[in-house]
Amino acid sequence: MYVVNLPNYITLTRIFSIPLLIWILSTSRFHGTSGEKELLASALFIAASITDGIDGYLARKRGQITTIGMLLDPLADKLLIAAAFVTLVQFNPSLVPAWVAVVIIAREFLVSGLRSIAASEGFTIEASDLGKFKMLVQIVSVVAVILDHRWKAWYFGRYIFPVHWIAFLAIWFMVFLSLVSAVDYFAAFWSKIDRRVVKRRRRAFVLSRRRKRDVPAT
Repeated sequence: MYVVNLPNYITLTRIFSIPLLIWILSTSRFHGTSGEKELLASALFIAASITDGIDGYLARKRGQITTIGMLLDPLADKLLIAAAFVTLVQFNPSLVPAWVAVVIIAREFLVSGLRSIAASEGFTIEASDLGKFKMLVQIVSVVAVILDHRWKAWYFGRYIFPVHWIAFLAIWFMVFLSLVSAVDYFAAFWSKIDRRVVKRRRRAFVLSRRRKRDVPAT
């Protein structure tokens, strides 16, 4: 029987926020020009992204790491990112063409696949610093692309906050980081798999030599 504790509830909240995010970005109920749709969607995505760190921190601190939590947490992350970028292809296609979404989503599921294979082999692939930095850039890029739909720049007196250029650069930088971090994870996976194969061969060689020695001479 699985116990749904506080960290798992937070993870489930992130999952349940996904259809709400899609609805906000897709609905035509927001007709005003004040940008309430963009601001609401940005706030929801930021809040959902923050819960990614909160649930893991609470699970470790409270000693509530569960099997269902280990399953739901990465699943929630992948679903949130996939939903955001698939919706952004329609919401702001000038900044997020379909191939960008495919690259980013494919990277997420590639890393998940490598981790699953690694777990079946008895070892883990820890999140790299590059992967964590990519997550931060991911949040910035999604929020910037959403805001770009309504504002190309924010003006504060003589100062200009270039929303469009931040979104443009963040998207391309994130595509670059996604590819580099995918290669980094694959290299870490291959290195551990290679060492494990070498150990198995050595163990098999040692066992075969022992068996030959145990065979009585005729």
